[in-house]
Amino acid sequence: MSIRSKKDLEIIVSKLKSFDKPSFKLEQYPTPSNIAATWIWDMFMRGEVENKTLLDAACGPGILGLGLLMLGAKKVIFLDKDKTALAIAKTNYNTLSEEYELGKAEFIESDIQAFTKKVDTVVQNPPFGTKNEHIDKVFLETAFKAAPIVYSMHKTSTANFLKAVANDHQFTITSMSKFNFPIKATYHFHTKPVRKVDVTLFRLEKIL
Repeated sequence: MSIRSKKDLEIIVSKLKSFDKPSFKLEQYPTPSNIAATWIWDMFMRGEVENKTLLDAACGPGILGLGLLMLGAKKVIFLDKDKTALAIAKTNYNTLSEEYELGKAEFIESDIQAFTKKVDTVVQNPPFGTKNEHIDKVFLETAFKAAPIVYSMHKTSTANFLKAVANDHQFTITSMSKFNFPIKATYHFHTKPVRKVDVTLFRLEKIL
């Protein structure tokens, strides 16, 4: 079975297993399938997926990395400090591999700061830093060391902060895609069934 369109991709990733019990401390919110499909498909159309090695940082259930593998990535490294989430990503990989010819997958249970490998591109939907202040900066700094191209999703309100961090590490923002990120009521303190958060997907590239 081949993926012929972004809609095909969205349908497939929407069926993947998500978090069983998301962690409040780790700010675990699954990337919606429509946003993930748009993100990955745009990378594919740029020629940044096929035969590439990529890191899916804070991968959670692995929706981004798995989508990349379905579109021809040579290898995806799935990294998360939560072993339960990483186990879900492995399950999703095994399920998809029964139907698709996928590239290699490496699963690493680790804190982001311990990652020292080099890849072609990093994709990440890191914690927004609401509960763990500046954790988003830590993810960015690690990504900048790992690859010359980084795709990273953050609250739109933090755009100026992100630009400053990128500039400090000789990266420039080449594109920005804005989304309304739906966060479903997951924790006891959530009072609305769904809350929308304005987020931006930043594509950042090393300045040569």
